[in-house]
Formats: sequence, structure tokens, C-alpha cells
Amino acid sequence: MKDHQEEIRKLTQAQNRIDGIYYQAAKRLGVKNNTLALFYALDDGQPHSQKQLCEEWLIPKTTINTIVKELAAQGYLTLLIEEHTREKKICLTPAGKQYALSLLQPIYRMEQEAIRLTLQEHGDAFIQAYTDFADNLKDRFDRFFETTMTEER
Repeated sequence: MKDHQEEIRKLTQAQNRIDGIYYQAAKRLGVKNNTLALFYALDDGQPHSQKQLCEEWLIPKTTINTIVKELAAQGYLTLLIEEHTREKKICLTPAGKQYALSLLQPIYRMEQEAIRLTLQEHGDAFIQAYTDFADNLKDRFDRFFETTMTEER
């Protein structure tokens, strides 16, 4: 079996560079990195629960809670109470949509150009391969930690 450590190292370095690019963009835009991520997540026009945001974006629950409170106080978010559940759905207000657009529009433009160039060179399979790697990695980490935690008990 071939050792793929060098390929994994390159992917990990690339992912860290991507994370750093978004961190620097948030800083230049005058917002916290996780605030930018929250606006990004909510900009799909759908209501999201805090639990869903935590799971999909891997932002800690306490961080999401703090950001939601701050942005709600600023009039950018509203919380909708769902029937038959304690969970509240988070939505952008009209002011929040406008603010999100001001933050995200230049990011979307740069992302579109970067993905166009990447797909031009590597084809559509790039997206599926990257997604598959992320899913496989999460699965292996989950299995490892479930096994390790079970053995430690």
C-alpha cells in the first residue's frame, strides 16, 4: 500500500492557506472570521438552526451563540421560533441581507474567478474529488475517535 503522506500534506497545507485567506479577508473587511462564515452560511436565503450551523460549518456552539446575539442586537438577524421544537431558526433581516451582500459580493467575485480557473485546468471532477476526500476524512476521524473513546471507557 502506497504511503500518501506527501499528498495529504499538500492538501492540508492548501486547506490551511484557504482558511487563512478567508481569515485575512474577514480582517480586512472589519469582521471576525466566524462572523463572516455565519453571513456566508445564511446568505443562501434559508433559515438555519444554530445546531445545523455548528454541524455544517464546524463553528463551536458557544461561538455561534455569541455571534447570533451580537448580530441580532445590531438588527442583522432574527430568530424564528419553530413549532414543536425548542430550536430557533436564524434568518437575515433586510438590513442583514444588505450588510451580508456588502461583505460577500467581493468574496464571491474572487471565488468565481478562482474556481473558473481551477475547473478550466482540472475539470469538474475536482469538486467531487475534494468533497469525497473531506467526507472520507470526516468518516475516518469519526470512526477513530468513536473507537478510541469506547476503548478508553
